[in-house]
Amino acid sequence: MGRDTIADILTSIRNAEMHKKELVRIASTNITENIVKILLREGFIENVRKHRERNTNFLVSTLRHRRRQRKSPFKTSLKRTILKKTILKRTILKRISRPGVRIYSNYQRIPKILGGMGLVILSTSRGIMTDREARLERIGGEILCYIW
Repeated sequence: MGRDTIADILTSIRNAEMHKKELVRIASTNITENIVKILLREGFIENVRKHRERNTNFLVSTLRHRRRQRKSPFKTSLKRTILKKTILKRTILKRISRPGVRIYSNYQRIPKILGGMGLVILSTSRGIMTDREARLERIGGEILCYIW
């Protein structure tokens, strides 16, 4: 029985973000490298480096914790400032196509997450790409995961 490496990536990133850890260690395969490159390009991850330990390759990635500043409802004067609270926004990662149930879509029916604000990662005949790239190239494929 094989392992679901994509679900392992998403779960390790989700758990590290929940516990506010900076580094995540991911097993290195071709699929995981391509997914991490997409996450790096889209700004969900700050940095990635390869690490070799006992004949096993790992990807060590640095997470980007996204923060949003809450505006104060009170007007501030020049002399007095009110501290702004920061709220940690959590990245949601959801696995769609699984080894037991594969989900495929053509380029016209690729879902838009949050009206295009989210990200859909697909496995196509031309490699792993985002929903925007697949629509531009007019190719469909297997929907791997949603990220928003």
